[in-house]
Amino acid sequence: MNSQRGRSRDVLVLGAGAAGLMAAIEAGRRGLRVTVLDHAERPGKKILISGGGRCNFTNIHCRPENFLSENPHFARSALAGFTPQDFLELVHRHRIPYHEKTLGQLFCDGSAQAILDLLLEECAAAGVEIELRQKVTAVGHGSGFTVETESDSFGSSAVIVATGGLSIPKMGATGLAYEIARQFGLRVVEPRPALVPLTLDGAARESWCDLAGVSAEVVASTGKQRFREKMLVTHRGLSGPAILQISSYWRQGETVEIDFAPGEPVYAGLLALSAGRHTAAAETALRQVLPQRLAERLLALDPPQGWSNRALEAAEQRLHRWPVVPSGTEGFDKAEVTAGGVATAELSAKTMEAKRVPGLYFIGEAVDVTGHLGGFNFQWAWASGAAAGRAVKAGIRD
Repeated sequence: MNSQRGRSRDVLVLGAGAAGLMAAIEAGRRGLRVTVLDHAERPGKKILISGGGRCNFTNIHCRPENFLSENPHFARSALAGFTPQDFLELVHRHRIPYHEKTLGQLFCDGSAQAILDLLLEECAAAGVEIELRQKVTAVGHGSGFTVETESDSFGSSAVIVATGGLSIPKMGATGLAYEIARQFGLRVVEPRPALVPLTLDGAARESWCDLAGVSAEVVASTGKQRFREKMLVTHRGLSGPAILQISSYWRQGETVEIDFAPGEPVYAGLLALSAGRHTAAAETALRQVLPQRLAERLLALDPPQGWSNRALEAAEQRLHRWPVVPSGTEGFDKAEVTAGGVATAELSAKTMEAKRVPGLYFIGEAVDVTGHLGGFNFQWAWASGAAAGRAVKAGIRD
């Protein structure tokens, strides 16, 4: 897909990922001349690896409460304007088979390629041009915008920045969106890894990491946030959906509390007068709700301090509020998304346009809006992209 130097377009979209392609589709449908620029050799690379290759493309229970941001209300307008049902209509139109997993998560029956094909077909139908291997080197602003790449120059009256965050750099992630925002004087909330495994060091690592591969349903909590899902012990620390969820809220030095038996009174049976009160009985009780190795480890690390009712009740409480202080995270290499980004106070919630720079838009992961695990970040990509694509104004003509 080669371009001619100095071409003018109504809209330039930087980034051929989920948000950028959706914005291009919506703008193209309105008759605007749209070009998408991406530095990669193919579009939608992160789409293809998402959901284990099956693309968890939305969540039917999507609500503003499923997103983290400095302004928890910012996402409401865009999410209301483009709902999971709106994306499902596209999925149905393209006859893509899909299924629902737990907690409202929707996945393709086959490959994530089906979702990328949907987006590319819609782009083609809307007259959108996609220019690949176009690494952006500069964005200028005068009477309109100029975007310089290593090989070309483009002009437009509007630029939509959809270059994502810093997560999974091996897939080509860069901080370009933040550089552009700062260039135009827009505040950026410090980016950090989110939906990422947590690491353990020292005694905590020695206590747990030899159990790598063991998993259990737990409640992980920090502050007011609580997530009940699976936790997985790894060679470096803790992972699994419950930990990935809580990682978005965790800060260095804070404690994560683990409820190893949510809703289960583990030692209740030992409180009966006729019950045997000894280590074997406690282990049997634990193994009814936890994998054997995990039950044995918990008992070894913190056995009941005696067999009185008070001691058993105290041991019960510790099982439900087990403190862990992670040493850190696995970083952007293993993070599914980036938290932080262009501050929402700088943008219009309805259009995603920069308030102080008319014609400049930021969407998707580039913005300080981060979804929970389970299809919510894709829904934010679709919704924020649709908001910008529907709002962007017509401009330059050759």
